[in-house]
Amino acid sequence: MAIGAVADDPNPRGKPARGGPRRPTMTGTAPVTRYLDLPGGRLAFDDSGHGDGVPVVLLPGMLDSRAAYRHLRPLLAAAGRRVITMDLRGFGESSITWDDYSPAAIARDVLALLDHLGIERAALAGSSYTGATVVRAAGDAPERVAGIVLLDAFVENPPPNALQRAVVGAMGALLVHSPAFWGLYQRRFAYPTAKPADHDAYVDGLVAAMRTPGRKTATRGYVRGDSAPTGWTSAVRCPALVVMGSKDPDFSKPELVADRQAAALDARKVMIEGAGHYPMADHPQATADALLPFLAALA
Repeated sequence: MAIGAVADDPNPRGKPARGGPRRPTMTGTAPVTRYLDLPGGRLAFDDSGHGDGVPVVLLPGMLDSRAAYRHLRPLLAAAGRRVITMDLRGFGESSITWDDYSPAAIARDVLALLDHLGIERAALAGSSYTGATVVRAAGDAPERVAGIVLLDAFVENPPPNALQRAVVGAMGALLVHSPAFWGLYQRRFAYPTAKPADHDAYVDGLVAAMRTPGRKTATRGYVRGDSAPTGWTSAVRCPALVVMGSKDPDFSKPELVADRQAAALDARKVMIEGAGHYPMADHPQATADALLPFLAALA
């Protein structure tokens, strides 16, 4: 399997096949894959297991794996943070088939993971689709969430017009039926100014994972869900940080979106110059520089 690729789930509702799953490759010390069994399926995660202050849980965006943080994770761990990354329902090394792929369902997964690890309070960081997840978790369980980080998130976005809704619908259909379209987006648009050295191999893995038998079910669950709910921020009381790439192609005006989010959450905003939709991958040091002071302040 290519470096950084998303591993196929050999048994979508059961335990991994003999020999164990193939693991995403991370920069630095490779994490050990662990599992949490829930009533609806199995979640894969890793945990650095030590660190000062409040632990941080990193959630990837839709159709991605926790290896999205392969370049950021070691920077945070080296700075003394306890870092946990989790594969979402349907992707990475988690089970493929679930009955719900919504941001709210993933929020319940995160809280279940905290229970499983015996963590009373943690900071949560969500990328893109899972920005809504960390907002929901903070609203549902304020005593468990010390702070939240939105990384180029779809939260409190300006309402789309009819043309934008039609474009999103067409793109969703393409993603379900043509994994190559996801590869095209990743190669041509998501990283407008800089790409990680392992980018091509990583994207090859993402596309291959989408072709896994049964994966269309998970893809369809994500693209048909409400990835940009409004109003959830009103329940958040914890500190928040908004991080946005200045060149994010998913937003016509990235800074405007970041300003809306920061205002809704009374949050600090950090624009990362030149970053695209995945600043933790194309500008990991700048992303770490934004996160570390925020995490330190939560203590």
